[in-house]
Amino acid sequence: MRLLFVHDRFGASAGAEVNVLQTARELQKRGHHIALIHGASTGNDESGWQETFPWRCELGTEEPSALVKKAVETFSPDVVFVHKMADIEVLEALTECGVPVARMVHDHDLYCMRGYKYHYFSRQICTRAASPFCVFPCGASVARDPQGRIPFRWVGYTDKRREIELNRRFKRMIVATEYMREELIRNGFPPERIETHAPVPTMVSTTNQSSFDARNRIVYAGQIVRGKGVDVLLESLALVTVPFECVILGDGNHRAYCERLSRSLGLDDRVRFAGFVPQSKIAEYYRDASLAVMSSVWPEPFGAVGLEAMCNGLPVVAFDAGGIREWLIDGVTGYLAPWMDRTRYAGCVELLLKDKQLAREMGGRGRQWVDQRFNFAHYIHGLENMFARVSSAQAETAQP
Repeated sequence: MRLLFVHDRFGASAGAEVNVLQTARELQKRGHHIALIHGASTGNDESGWQETFPWRCELGTEEPSALVKKAVETFSPDVVFVHKMADIEVLEALTECGVPVARMVHDHDLYCMRGYKYHYFSRQICTRAASPFCVFPCGASVARDPQGRIPFRWVGYTDKRREIELNRRFKRMIVATEYMREELIRNGFPPERIETHAPVPTMVSTTNQSSFDARNRIVYAGQIVRGKGVDVLLESLALVTVPFECVILGDGNHRAYCERLSRSLGLDDRVRFAGFVPQSKIAEYYRDASLAVMSSVWPEPFGAVGLEAMCNGLPVVAFDAGGIREWLIDGVTGYLAPWMDRTRYAGCVELLLKDKQLAREMGGRGRQWVDQRFNFAHYIHGLENMFARVSSAQAETAQP
């Protein structure tokens, strides 16, 4: 089968990019032909992308609709597989290309003008569908723009409604959790076109056994942006009374603030910011860890990084936000602290650091749970089956 991927970036960045690259590689191994329409480069770990996508088109080299048309005519895909893409011209061209389109919904960008489903100032999680409420009183029309000359950009409500409308025309919308499925339904997507396929990355080591040693290493892996709650993690760790060391893997626009906060909390000798680490190297940090932490205060659509840690035999401590509760079983594979409850979060971390046998048992159960419920091979098989069904349905519709 010929599959044309569409994504707004090229290179490593966050969980969406991990999923794009690993999914494409596995589909290639199974004999499928892969191509890519992509946006701007991230500047990180691009060699793997260049090797995986030897046939690719970059947006910006010509008018978007013409580029999409040329790519479809040249590559002749059976299915277009969209990941993150908000460009209205690109979406319109895809709906008119005559090829069935499936989309992987990685986060809230599609139906939230802010992109993260919680209020910037209060941090309260939003439970509404996209509506005029997003403009007033939410004020989501003004969003941050760290790449622009000024730190803000305008987000048009009409454009967002158009983006949602175009995505509703796609043959399939793919989500990882029931939480995300309900968000799409709330925003008017037909339930029969929504399928759940949880994208657990292949960074799994069945032989990787952590030392759970007295260093009490805690690992955070992910972006350092406000919604990921690294500042709340630091405030929680400041309440932990037993010795520990925490390594924070990742980068983002909230890093400088979090580094200053860490110093002000007196955590300099216990917390280290390691910066961006390639996906292939993260398992090395898990080998010396006692637990992994997630601190997201935005409603995580899935939170694959937590399952990666569980795959490597570590218990996970996280806040109860979004779809995390669908894979993190409180008291069994780790602990799910009430949203923003720093005291409870710190208590969960401290309990696992003090009781290494409990941490080992939880880590072992987590590894088994992920293998049974979120097996990567099952995920790819589910995608293949879905691609075959939408392609077959398209062919039957096209027959005279």
